[in-house]
Amino acid sequence: MENHDSTRVLVIMPAWNEAESVGDTVREVLDVGCPYDVLVVNDGSSDATAEVAAEAGATVLNLPFNLGVGGAMRAGFKYAKRLGYSRVIQVDADGQHDPRNIGEVLAGLEHADISIGARFADKGEYKVSGPRKWAMQFLAKVISGLAKTRLTDVTSGFRAANDRAISQYLDHYPAEYLGDTIDSLVVAIRSGCKVTQIPVAMRPRQGGTPSHNPAKAAVYLGRSTFALLFALTRKRSAIPSASTTWAQEAS
Repeated sequence: MENHDSTRVLVIMPAWNEAESVGDTVREVLDVGCPYDVLVVNDGSSDATAEVAAEAGATVLNLPFNLGVGGAMRAGFKYAKRLGYSRVIQVDADGQHDPRNIGEVLAGLEHADISIGARFADKGEYKVSGPRKWAMQFLAKVISGLAKTRLTDVTSGFRAANDRAISQYLDHYPAEYLGDTIDSLVVAIRSGCKVTQIPVAMRPRQGGTPSHNPAKAAVYLGRSTFALLFALTRKRSAIPSASTTWAQEAS
């Protein structure tokens, strides 16, 4: 595999049984008209996800069985590092993340290592309630304190990373429940990565079945708290200095 132009961005799209929506999502990203390459990580799907994604114009990385979002993203980061991408962004295959916001989220990397496309940041009408809302608010408050900046949506999967963050993720990107959001973010912050957020509006799923329902909300509260406490015990990663990476991003 040959290295790509460092100015290009790799859009990593984890997908598990998303044949209903992944094709339209890939086409939307490519139609934005920016230098984005799309990698769909087919996470052991039993439907036609891989075929639909390839027909839409994506490069497809097929995993032999379902690893979850954490495992799929780790594979995507390895692909990005091997091919020389210095910026990546996760976009969900279900169409909730608007590709027109990719540029805005990437712009956050001018002064940070990780940029989160955040709900609950005075843009859009996305709402949650009950135990799930309480958990998100609690997590946001604690992780904002660790990051020393206000974060409203620490469980958002719509997030970009520069080369420094990619290196850190390759050292530590867990596959456990909520590991791809809470655990990975906490360890990145404790390892010295700077985090920022960009307000975005989320869209309804364009297909498939939501992964959460009211019956799971209380369980989410307990698991998210456990994930945070577990993340705080993780070792820090050794990563390149921030000044060097941000200078490269700005050039």
